Amino acid sequence: MTRLSDYFEYRQDQDGNPYLAVSIRGMTLLKLPASNKGTAFTEQERIELGLDGLLPPQVTTLEQQIERLYFSYRQQADDISKYQFLRAIQDRSEVLFYAILERHLEEMVPIVYTPTIGLAVQKFSSLYRTARGLTLAPNNIDRADAILKNYPWHDIRMIVVTDASAILGIGDQGMGGLSICIGKLALYTVGGGVCPFQTLPINLDVGTNRDELLDDPHYLGVRAKRLGRDAYFAMVDKFVAAAHRTWPKAIIQWEDFTKDVAFDVLARYREKVPCFNDDIQGTGAMALAGILSACRRLGQTLAEQVIVIAGAGAAGIGVASVIKAGMADAGLSETEIRQRLFVVDIYGLVVDTEQLEHYKHGIAQPAEIGQVWGIPEHRPPSLFEVISQAKPSVLIGLTGAAGLFGENLIRTMAANCVNPIVMPLSNPTANCEATPADIIAWSDSRAIVATGSPFADVEYRGVRHKIGQGNNAFIFPGLGLAAMLGECRRISDAMVLESAYALADYSADFELAADAIYPPIADLQKISSYVAERVLAKAIADGSVSRNDLDAAHLADFIAANQWHPRYLPFRYVG
Repeated sequence: MTRLSDYFEYRQDQDGNPYLAVSIRGMTLLKLPASNKGTAFTEQERIELGLDGLLPPQVTTLEQQIERLYFSYRQQADDISKYQFLRAIQDRSEVLFYAILERHLEEMVPIVYTPTIGLAVQKFSSLYRTARGLTLAPNNIDRADAILKNYPWHDIRMIVVTDASAILGIGDQGMGGLSICIGKLALYTVGGGVCPFQTLPINLDVGTNRDELLDDPHYLGVRAKRLGRDAYFAMVDKFVAAAHRTWPKAIIQWEDFTKDVAFDVLARYREKVPCFNDDIQGTGAMALAGILSACRRLGQTLAEQVIVIAGAGAAGIGVASVIKAGMADAGLSETEIRQRLFVVDIYGLVVDTEQLEHYKHGIAQPAEIGQVWGIPEHRPPSLFEVISQAKPSVLIGLTGAAGLFGENLIRTMAANCVNPIVMPLSNPTANCEATPADIIAWSDSRAIVATGSPFADVEYRGVRHKIGQGNNAFIFPGLGLAAMLGECRRISDAMVLESAYALADYSADFELAADAIYPPIADLQKISSYVAERVLAKAIADGSVSRNDLDAAHLADFIAANQWHPRYLPFRYVG
């Protein structure tokens, strides 16, 4: 492994045993999260490293530390307090943080990621305690090269970056966007096994149009309206160029960019640097995988489905685009796909007009479809009219509009489909288009339901329904890990589509054992490794990798050998 930092590096002794070589001692060693073992330093290490007397006398194991901290974690009053508790551990000891997160994965992922991360983003300034990641803003972007070179980790391979313009379903959050990047990277590590010292969260603080942030005396971000388009792209250009110069092997994940720029950002840079947009491509792959899983349960195929997507933002159009690619791969023509895939925005069904945004043209319906359906007014059909006329078998929600899928809508859908597949995927929980309990009741227990946020099982008429969570975390850690290990020059559409197929195939065994179309979060590490293996094989096949030493027959072993795991190593001082 390339030298990670001036402060430490992983090495092996003459017998092949790993250890951590450190060049710092004493209190400095304890203040660096990467090198702090706390009470787990042995007596000999304490003497050698200048820690003697700085720690309580009792030497404890990692397991004992996890047990002690988990007890305190359970005493926290609410989810945001639990979030702060875990973040404080992360800022003290990276290994301990990931060890406790790994041990209690299903319980803690909703705390460090969705849905709790939404509140953490909103409260970023009031919760702020310790520096993590980088913020680039108009006042320092011209110093980007120096800023990146000053970062303490030298071999960055995964960057998650946002401009915080469209965080989850809560919109423009300015400086708070950094929290979503930190949360995503935590899942890269605990799920995908990406070394945390090769990751970097970045917020592009281009200002905010949210008045309550600008008027908040405690707000820590840039106190200005968002940059105009030309200045905005000039700044992003400078960031991409500096990042690629500093870390040419780094993958960039674009996160939570508003639809106005998300597609342009992806198109602008995807052939220049290896990058992908999780909201567009990751959400799309996750949703397609869920539909494929549901189809298997029902003994159907993707080509048979009629799909309505409510929401035409980055996520909605991204989901439509990946589903469209899946339908084409299943043998449907462009005309056949258009007859089976409908996207509805706030104004109604997306139809071809001169004013239509460029990124919607590929999924728009003919302008005259309303007349064909017998709708006399010169307006796009409403969501209810689309449900009534198109008679979909699949309904996906990506609007952030709580309660959008009402009783009449679901009952109408269920009247035309024996087992409707309903996926209200909006986050956080308060923005969900309908609750699973309501959907199951309104469909007389016939609907197959998956949500974006975690929901408890639903008991209805003596039958327990398992509610699967459609979480992007099933996609992006494996997709990103494959791109990193393959040192990919691009992240192709075929790689994204393969990640969907891989998740659906993984889910096949699970769904036979339980009433869900997604596996449990507890399986995240196994899922990520499997997705990475499949995606890396596809990257080799389509020429996206730059490495020429990969053996397609032994990718699982290669991935496992290159994954980071939270464990304490012996320390040696090297001066």
